Amino acid sequence: MERIESFKINHLTLKSGLYVSRRDFKGDVCVTTFDMRLSEPNSEPAVDVAALHTIEHLGATYLRNSERKNDIVYFGPMGCRTGCYLLMFGNLDSNDVLPLALSMCDFIINYEGEIPGASPEQCGNYSEQNLAMAKYYIERYKSRLLENKCLKYE
Repeated sequence: MERIESFKINHLTLKSGLYVSRRDFKGDVCVTTFDMRLSEPNSEPAVDVAALHTIEHLGATYLRNSERKNDIVYFGPMGCRTGCYLLMFGNLDSNDVLPLALSMCDFIINYEGEIPGASPEQCGNYSEQNLAMAKYYIERYKSRLLENKCLKYE
């Protein structure tokens, strides 16, 4: 079998950042997949499961209510727990979505209250949430994005 694109990236040198991982076309429609790497693979611990679950709930809620809501296809965690995938309609670059990613970070950092969708009727594992740790990971991610401008794979 052919190796998929994400396995062609050297995860030993990958930094925390916001990267275009692929673009998929069907006819005139393009979907761009972004890797939002919260932690550096294989050199930092993976993101805590409960925190990543909270980031998923808050991030998806924010994005699907933002001014770009019609461009959002999907937002959710990576299986390796080093970040999240953001899929959007359009042939986009990281700089095109950096303001959206930063405003999502601000939303999560400043969020107080009940986690959206964290009820047994709305989520299959509703009780596994950790807002304090979600804020920690997102604050760290935001500061790295602003400091390092990690927007392209090297």
